[in-house]
Amino acid sequence: MANILFIAGPGSKYSLPDAPAGFFDGLWHGLILPITFIISLFDSDVRIYEINNSGLWYDFGFVLGASSSLGGGGSVVNGR
Repeated sequence: MANILFIAGPGSKYSLPDAPAGFFDGLWHGLILPITFIISLFDSDVRIYEINNSGLWYDFGFVLGASSSLGGGGSVVNGR
């Protein structure tokens, strides 16, 4: 039985087979993006983006998580 609290990343053995990844899955996948990317360089079975997703909500969560983990957002230069 899969435990949905142990979603390790896209294509994880803990993911539910018939349920597409939603907002919170996208958020988690975005947060672990730096680690997943490094692992994907050495393992061709690891992907950084879940293909079986719910659409825009997954994308929004992924971008939000990725911007959080990568230091996202813009910056103000010289007060402008």
